[in-house]
Amino acid sequence: MFADLSGTEISHFYLYRRFMQSTIEKIKEIVTEAMNKEDIIVCSVSYEKENNYNFLKIVLDKVNGIDLDTIVEATNIINPLLDEYDLISEEYVLDISSKERG
Repeated sequence: MFADLSGTEISHFYLYRRFMQSTIEKIKEIVTEAMNKEDIIVCSVSYEKENNYNFLKIVLDKVNGIDLDTIVEATNIINPLLDEYDLISEEYVLDISSKERG
C-alpha cells in the first residue's frame, strides 16, 4: 500500500488521518448533543472518500424507528451546525440516513 510513498508522505498521511479522526469525534459530539434534544440516536459518523467525492456520513435511529420526515428534520438541524462549526475545510457531501437503510 505504501510502497510508492516516502517517509514524509506516510507521516503526512497518518497526521491527516489522526486529524480527521479527531474532527469526526468532535462532529459526533456536536451532532449527538443536538439530536438528543430530539430523542434521536446518532449511530455513527464517518468521513469517506468515494469516486473523488468526500462524504460525511451520519446514521441516525430512534427508539421506535425513524421515518423520512424525521431524517429531513434532523438534516435541517445538523446542516447549519456543521456550517457554524466549519470543522471540515474540504468540500464534502452530507449523507444523513437511517440505520435501517439497506
